[in-house]
Amino acid sequence: MHAMQYEITLPADYDMGVIRDRVASKGHLLDAYAGLGFKAYLMRERDRDGSPVNQYAPFYLWNTAAGMNSFLWGPGFQGLARGFGRPAVRHWPVLAYEDQAAPGSTAKAAVCRRREIPEAADLPHLAEELAVTARKLTVEEGAVSALTAVDPRTWEAVHFSLWEHEAPEGLGDVFQVLHLSTPEREKLRNGRQW
Repeated sequence: MHAMQYEITLPADYDMGVIRDRVASKGHLLDAYAGLGFKAYLMRERDRDGSPVNQYAPFYLWNTAAGMNSFLWGPGFQGLARGFGRPAVRHWPVLAYEDQAAPGSTAKAAVCRRREIPEAADLPHLAEELAVTARKLTVEEGAVSALTAVDPRTWEAVHFSLWEHEAPEGLGDVFQVLHLSTPEREKLRNGRQW
């Protein structure tokens, strides 16, 4: 599994209705995309939920590298790049994924938190700890799913979670979920990924 996110930070006076309309008209296009576990169409607005910026920042969980590559080199991403400029795309191998949601449950909020992994960290112990973090998040009231992933080039860990209601405070950057495409969600394997 591969997690992926890009962030498009917009001017402070940007009409975020443009993003809402874009997702409303195009979000369904990935509802049956091969290789995609889910895409959360995320947005945050300046001065809402503690956000200092207006931002469109979709988050993807890919079942296959082929699906991810097909998207990045395909017309959908090229259209986004033409409209907003080509963003830097972060991607992380997934260490753990947990989905405890009832079938048909939908997400209204997402939380993303990144942190550096210290040079002196015991990596096997840390990997187990990160997997436990994902599991603990999904037992909280209203949790839909959670994952933990690591970029071994920068040694950055990312914790990502989806929520049926407002996101819990203090966990990280909070986003509104405008749409959730889940073509291969049922194929995502729960638990640690090693």
